[in-house]
Amino acid sequence: MFPNGVSAYVDLMQDLIPEMQDGTVRTAIDTGCGVASWGGDLLDRGILTVSLAPRDNHEAQVQFALERGIPAILGIISTQRLPFPSSSFDMAHCSRCLIPWTEFGGLYLLEINRILRPGGFWVLSGPPVNYEHRWRGWNTTIEEQRSDYEKLQDLLSSMCFELYKQQDDIAVWRKSSDNECYDRKFSNPDAYPPKCDDSMEPDAAWYTPLRPCVVVPARKYTKVALDAVPKWPERLHATPERVSVVHNGNANAFKHDDSKWKSRVKHYKKLLPALGTEEIRNVMDMNTVYGGFASALIEDPLWVMNVVSSYATNSLPVVYDRGLIGVYHDWCEAFSTYPRTYDLLHLDGLFTAESQRCDMKYVLLEMDRILRPSAYAIIRESYYFLDAIATIAKGMKWNCRQEDTEYGGDKEKILICQKSLWYSSS
Repeated sequence: MFPNGVSAYVDLMQDLIPEMQDGTVRTAIDTGCGVASWGGDLLDRGILTVSLAPRDNHEAQVQFALERGIPAILGIISTQRLPFPSSSFDMAHCSRCLIPWTEFGGLYLLEINRILRPGGFWVLSGPPVNYEHRWRGWNTTIEEQRSDYEKLQDLLSSMCFELYKQQDDIAVWRKSSDNECYDRKFSNPDAYPPKCDDSMEPDAAWYTPLRPCVVVPARKYTKVALDAVPKWPERLHATPERVSVVHNGNANAFKHDDSKWKSRVKHYKKLLPALGTEEIRNVMDMNTVYGGFASALIEDPLWVMNVVSSYATNSLPVVYDRGLIGVYHDWCEAFSTYPRTYDLLHLDGLFTAESQRCDMKYVLLEMDRILRPSAYAIIRESYYFLDAIATIAKGMKWNCRQEDTEYGGDKEKILICQKSLWYSSS
């Protein structure tokens, strides 16, 4: 799909979508990402992309992407919802990803609709786009490709998408920015796909089965649409409307969190001078709230995967509304990445919050699996857990030292750990 290289491909896309250049589009998802060349190119242009691919006959594509320092997770649109909140991404992309978008009642495209922000863009390149000129190379007939394209167009129209622009092998659709189209479509009780009923929580995305219905954006939010959120970089520090979803969430709490993490990260950089240099590229905040840790590192040459516990307050929409990326996860389970793919793991009170559910040693062993040799962990915890953590870390051949927090005191301490490179004697 990139005969002239990925940069030329993205240049053409930017011609079709000027919003990619002025800070309107900040977050994107690439389904069936391959080796994540599209996401890597966008990262250089200030668009943060989650690249998504399974381990299939192409082997370890996501591992290759992470080795290049590009955000990626193992995953596939199959039977469960993707681990993202509704109305999160500004853009979604598929280039010859071979996903049968119109099959199974349009199930997979309906999931893209759920996670795409109102007014967001869906970009498809490859079959059946430009079938009039390309069908001979697709081992099919022009009639079959015309039928596939018409089915796709009908499905998108029924979901309130409009064809935005098309040129050569790239077609761009745009999701409706308001509810007017949905009101019109679903005034007909026989509309298909149907509207999801109220029992289908739009943000439920942890072991939640896919359903062939349309998730309609909540009317109570008027500033979630792509043309309503501030442009990047202003949106990073603007209080998101969806902060009200979070327990005790409001503008003051959000601003306080931002200020708190600026102070904390300044202290972290004194304790770990590698943070903020090119030595650390792939970073994970294992239990964020508003993405404050990632926000405080925004000027550094790294990216942060923000993780919100599937059992904690749902704050991940806030993370996306401010132009950052992240996933839901339960740390009683393995994270969807290859071994040795992160340069730094950060956690703030994770064991205090989850110790009743998850055995600490298994969480630490999973952290060891994710970390590269010679990579780092910043563990901010209650003093109560430090000795136990340090003992397990020593058994994993981590080198740890205890440090005070930025304000001192004994209630909370910081462990700065580095994973050593070692081999079995056998």
